Amino acid sequence: MCSHAEATTVTAKPDSLFDPELDWRERLLDTPAQLRALLERTRRIAVLGVKTPESGAPAYYVPEHAHRAGYEVIPVPVYYPEMRELFGSTAYRTLSAVPGEIDLVDVFRRPQDIPQHVDDILAKRPRAVWLQSGIRHDTVAEQLARAGIEVVQDRCLLVELRRIGR
Repeated sequence: MCSHAEATTVTAKPDSLFDPELDWRERLLDTPAQLRALLERTRRIAVLGVKTPESGAPAYYVPEHAHRAGYEVIPVPVYYPEMRELFGSTAYRTLSAVPGEIDLVDVFRRPQDIPQHVDDILAKRPRAVWLQSGIRHDTVAEQLARAGIEVVQDRCLLVELRRIGR
């Protein structure tokens, strides 16, 4: 499906969560317990591909729910150059421009568009990347996991937040 993605050599930064001895596959999260643990330790979510309220799209109402659930949500729109702020936070054009640490990057991009964001994701080094429902890119997921980043694929953040009562 996505074998055309280009590989990038990555030197992971030392990180308390990064254990080079850990099999990268263990960073691919899928079980309810793994997702709960990830969401419980997450405080700050950057939303790559966020949309405007007028769009009525999941790329707006899913992060809106996360914001109402108490997460700090940082908008990183791909389109909408006029967007300056959303959910009370400044909008940034790239993940690497976001000041401070990011716990989770919630991705609303088509699978074929994800490889163009890999360098930016790796430069920022979030603790985890979440590919929303219908979004899967195994090559990128492996690349991120090998760099010490936890990855969730093809799961709806809103559904999982509701599952844990948030």
